[in-house]
Amino acid sequence: RKSVEAVKMMRAAARLGRQLPGVRAQGATMTSVRAMMDGRREGKAPDGWKQVLFIETGVGADQHGQDATKACVRACRNSIEFNSIPSISKIVPGGYDQMRLYVKIGTPFPETVRTEELEKVFPYGKIQFEVVEGGLKWQSGIAIDALGDSNDDAITAVAAVTVGY
Repeated sequence: RKSVEAVKMMRAAARLGRQLPGVRAQGATMTSVRAMMDGRREGKAPDGWKQVLFIETGVGADQHGQDATKACVRACRNSIEFNSIPSISKIVPGGYDQMRLYVKIGTPFPETVRTEELEKVFPYGKIQFEVVEGGLKWQSGIAIDALGDSNDDAITAVAAVTVGY
């Protein structure tokens, strides 16, 4: 008889579209399910890092003004705004001062992003930015001179913030 935990793991594996190599689902044991799940691999940490703790993602837009930096600031803020990390001082050697952030941002106009503005979003950590072409340029449907629009383009940026040490 399969345990409730084994059944849950088998269902999770099925949802992920994974196979149970050499194991028939009806006869799967906790050990065989765990062996299959152990096939997961950690990705590579940024150069010089010992440990990635977690990755946060966010999206930001500038609908008027065509300011990629503003969209990126909003994406960075969105990636961290609903998180609290009270245990960093216990899990990162050196605490908040030694915490590292690797911030990768995709925007349609990476060459215009002012990373010094992005730094202001993050209260702690040693920050490394990688700004790449990505995100989305789209039409807002209206250009408003008073908001700094040169056309009706709007910009969406996507941020991935890797936290570790």
